[in-house]
Amino acid sequence: MILKLYRTFALLCMALSIPTQATAAVSPLPSCPEGAEIRGITMRGLAHTHSEVVERELRNHVGKPFDTLNWTSEQRALQDLDLFAEVRLTCSRPDSSGVVLEYTFLELFQYLPAPSLKQTDQDGWMVGGALAALNLFGYDIRTEVQARTTVAPLFKAKEYALYGSSPYMGSLPLDWRGELVQVDSKDDMRGFHDRSLNGDLDLKHLQNRRFGALFNGGFRRLDHQNPDSLMPWLSASSYDYVPHLGVALLWDSRDADLDTRSGLYNELRISQFGGMLGGPANYREYLWDSRAAAELGSGIIRLNGLLRYRPGSVGFYDRLQQGGANTLRGFRPDSAVHGTSEILTNAEWREAIVERTSIRILGVQGFWALQWVAGVDGAFLWDGERKPGWDDYRSAAYVGVHLVLPAIDRLRIEIGGNPKTKTWDLQVGLFEKATTQRWRSR
Repeated sequence: MILKLYRTFALLCMALSIPTQATAAVSPLPSCPEGAEIRGITMRGLAHTHSEVVERELRNHVGKPFDTLNWTSEQRALQDLDLFAEVRLTCSRPDSSGVVLEYTFLELFQYLPAPSLKQTDQDGWMVGGALAALNLFGYDIRTEVQARTTVAPLFKAKEYALYGSSPYMGSLPLDWRGELVQVDSKDDMRGFHDRSLNGDLDLKHLQNRRFGALFNGGFRRLDHQNPDSLMPWLSASSYDYVPHLGVALLWDSRDADLDTRSGLYNELRISQFGGMLGGPANYREYLWDSRAAAELGSGIIRLNGLLRYRPGSVGFYDRLQQGGANTLRGFRPDSAVHGTSEILTNAEWREAIVERTSIRILGVQGFWALQWVAGVDGAFLWDGERKPGWDDYRSAAYVGVHLVLPAIDRLRIEIGGNPKTKTWDLQVGLFEKATTQRWRSR
């Protein structure tokens, strides 16, 4: 979740036309005879990555007939690991009846101290330093230690974070993601000084790579003191502690998490915050996250929707705001616009300007792609347990470009607005909006 050093160099190189080595990272279809028996599989270029990390993503296997569609799925899955700048396949024929598949990989960097960049509705742009491992011990374990502060004004907020994730837990196909974030920030959006410690852990399992379940747990501890005592805190003590547990059903047929081209993602989740778990808050969150993508002609059409309904006793510090690159493009975050429940919708068209291309800068491997986008955002935001009405609705259209990069997926530069409300704004965001709208505050 950081902007790595080599990506900063890549942006500078493109802006200043510094020569770099670049090759197409999406290889053409290999010249392997369809249906030929696979007699063997070899791998080249795995200097840091264990072969089992690759093997668990393969669809073509020894003793089976070669299938070009399986190779296309393999390449997308291997690129989605975010470990390789490039994945290629060639074939050799030991005899007239079979083939040997040779996979060639160009690995990304393994460990790197780097600048850390983040954008939130609460603090805007934050910069700092980080130490990142994209492939700890060669088993596709990603860890990051970060320290950041705000850009304007400098040191208005400070944040320290530890992140970890992997699609496997040992040999088990159990995707896990965890984070621990400590914050010291004047939250102008909600009007208080945020001194908090936030923890979160997801455990996800997909059966046959499609249907599965997710378990989530975490907490938030917020210290409050004068003049914060004037705020409507839920606890009479010197802090509010809000633990949460959740469970979700998943359906995921996407060809890849990063830069999805086709498929459907649906998540139905129910979470309990506080209440029987302890702490002064007591509410449930009913969440439906739906994302669809399909290739259409030379581009990709994407439809996204997020419903988050929160009946119960919600602290003011957990209010939702809308506006900005993470929720509603064309509107700036506004403390006067807030609620406890929301619906976010989006329809977007993407088309490649530059297809995914591997790049080597100062000895560091990476990749990049450039896409132009156009779309429409729609949003409802409301308080309490009532039904939303059209008075709670806002919308905006936007156009822009996305720079596709390793680790953060994309840098989004977009201008949007609504002629009825005469709101126009140029906004820059990181990651997919469908991702940031889920954790946009921190």
